[in-house]
Amino acid sequence: MSRRVVVTGMGIISPLGLGVDHVWQKLIAGTSGIGPITRFDASAMAAKIAGEIPRGSKAENKYDPSEWIEFKEQKKMDPFIQYGYTAATMAVEDAGLTNLSDEEKERAGVMVGSGIGGLPGIEAGSIEVRDKGPRRLSPFFIPANLVNLIAGFISIKYGWQGPNHAVATACASSTHAIGDSMRFIRDGYADIMLSGGAEAAVCAIGIAGFCSARALSTKYNDQPEKASRPWDKDRDGFVMGEGSGMMVLEEYEHAKKRGAKIYAEVVSYGLSGDAHHLTAPPPDGNGGFRAMRQALAMGNLDLEKIDYINAHGTSTPLGDEIELRAVKNLFKDHAYKLAMSSTKSATGHLLGGAGAIEAIFTIKAIQTGQLPPTLNLDNPSEGCDLNLVAKTAQERKVNFAMSNSFGFGGTNASVVFGAV
Repeated sequence: MSRRVVVTGMGIISPLGLGVDHVWQKLIAGTSGIGPITRFDASAMAAKIAGEIPRGSKAENKYDPSEWIEFKEQKKMDPFIQYGYTAATMAVEDAGLTNLSDEEKERAGVMVGSGIGGLPGIEAGSIEVRDKGPRRLSPFFIPANLVNLIAGFISIKYGWQGPNHAVATACASSTHAIGDSMRFIRDGYADIMLSGGAEAAVCAIGIAGFCSARALSTKYNDQPEKASRPWDKDRDGFVMGEGSGMMVLEEYEHAKKRGAKIYAEVVSYGLSGDAHHLTAPPPDGNGGFRAMRQALAMGNLDLEKIDYINAHGTSTPLGDEIELRAVKNLFKDHAYKLAMSSTKSATGHLLGGAGAIEAIFTIKAIQTGQLPPTLNLDNPSEGCDLNLVAKTAQERKVNFAMSNSFGFGGTNASVVFGAV
């Protein structure tokens, strides 16, 4: 019999604040984490808004890195690593796994995704080399910006010596990390995996780059909380967010034996490639369709089992309707019975970190029977006629739920969670 995999710990650092329960309450209440960019002078940018992590004390559910990471260690970490390290600390402590035996540590691994890695650090390092010369560059420049160093720092902190891996598949990174971690446990490579994703691309080069790609919303600079509006007729692009979601995955019998609290089961996972275009999905959504279909097949799930989908739903003019079309094509009549929402409307798009926090929101929907709303869905586009949980949270019993993530390069991932 295949080994089952469950979630026993979770942590979040996001534009809505810190901590799973705090962030969830904000999300359900319809709070937006989008505001004017404060991290740098954005006056020359076409997009002047983002979902920045609120700065302040842990007691306020805000972020002060010095409360989580020693100062000398902070200097070795780009912000994306700091965010991942902090969310991982929350997740491991939540799971009660801070003191594993030497034998258990060999069976505990880390797999974390990031779309870009240390973009602010690379930007700052480039300026330093140009202005002050190469000898002034920090000896930590390279390790501070590598995508796989989140996993590296976390494994060193806890002494976890199992699989140590990283995923960089753009905006699907952390969903791929969670799905692949589930497979590592299922296939016997590990009993425990810390998994998720992190991103910190709210910097001048990050915003300028996505502006140049014409991917960001620019119409709502004076009303930032209105800017991320998936499936709405007036959407004009996504809003950049930053942060991290992390979860502890554990083999079911291992978790039961130690009396762990179990949030949900990771039931199944699907992944696919569009083989179509660098930045645009195929008009029929075939790639996303096949990822979702594969996830259902792996879990031997009938279409009717899925109660809720946390959509990729970025608020771009092209992608939202294509994803919705793929859902309709796959789920047929049941598409009109399930519910689907986009939580990026509140958090912005965390790129490589998005899939992980959205997976946590999906698990919270199963746990609480509350469906997070799609903010700013005032006038749905033509054909966007499913239950998209517009503006206000809904109550519904959820036994199985899916989380979708799609990335540049035509890479797609869907993961299904179930109640235990």
